[in-house]
Amino acid sequence: MNTSHPYAAWLRLSLCPKLPPSQARALLAQFGLPENIFAASAASLSSVIGMPLAEHLLAYDSKAAIDTALEWSAQPGNHLISLADESYPKSLLDIPDPPALIYAKGQIGLLNQTAIAVVGSRNATAGGLGHAEAFSETLSQAGITIVSGLALGIDAAAHKGALRGRGSTIAVIGTGADRMYPARNEALARQIAQDGLIISDYALGTPALAANFPRRNRLVSGLSRGVLVVEAALKSGSLITARLAAEQGRDVFAIPGSIHSPLAKGCHQLIKQGAKLVDDAADIITELGLIEPPVKAAQSVADLPRGTPESDVLSQMGFDPCGMDILATRTGLTPEALYAILVTLELEGRVATLPGGHYQRLR
Repeated sequence: MNTSHPYAAWLRLSLCPKLPPSQARALLAQFGLPENIFAASAASLSSVIGMPLAEHLLAYDSKAAIDTALEWSAQPGNHLISLADESYPKSLLDIPDPPALIYAKGQIGLLNQTAIAVVGSRNATAGGLGHAEAFSETLSQAGITIVSGLALGIDAAAHKGALRGRGSTIAVIGTGADRMYPARNEALARQIAQDGLIISDYALGTPALAANFPRRNRLVSGLSRGVLVVEAALKSGSLITARLAAEQGRDVFAIPGSIHSPLAKGCHQLIKQGAKLVDDAADIITELGLIEPPVKAAQSVADLPRGTPESDVLSQMGFDPCGMDILATRTGLTPEALYAILVTLELEGRVATLPGGHYQRLR
């Protein structure tokens, strides 16, 4: 082990599996740099973290993991960032349990840019995915960095939208920075590592475990000025992120949805609890007193002429998910004729197909 490396002691402190980030911060507040912690006796450390944990910290063998991390950090684009570094995100210093060390891949300058988190369901609707992507692109065009968790669904849509703007994106992952999860987002992760930033406070090699993600969520909210929840069921990890954001003094925003949609109920609950209802990215920019969004060229599909079969179907559909049988009853069309119209509307980007043979109007 290269004990002379400036990050060796930081790695030793962060790699101890029984030492939570809040306890590591308490030790740093008492003793200063990690070198001072490991030069102290177990009795001295026990005054801060108790004797069993103090003895475990001093005895824990992390030599191999330290060498692996130092080799990883020597590769192009990879970084180790400690609490003492100038590049460490200032926003994380406001939370009670900032990580002593962050593993980062990509553009570390994003860590201290104005950021908004965008989170939501992994099993999002087509409308929810569209909202996440559009809101994130508009915010990014305004120079705001979008933070999310690289999960399927809303997270991935948020990252994709953000990459099209100048603010870019940060993906906070719940595995080691040398692992990409889920595998379906591997290509997206590569693009983020090139044009944005991937960070983790988990040791290299850490697999995707369910228990890791709530801890990951504190960084998603902690890096951000506010958290936007796009779609969320009542029992959702996104609501954990929203709760952490509120505890950290961040603003919470939520997009409302259909009263019949299970994925809107979490957002509606947040709004009842005081989250700010938003239906436009400019609402977030205005609420936080950030820079004005750029004027954006209209991208909406041209309105359909009234009285056409397509416009009649859209009118009868409304904006809630709707099944073929209900649409047939409302419009009086045969299933064959209705299906042909729906295919045309889907190709034009006006409706989306949902699971269970349902359709939803997008525009």
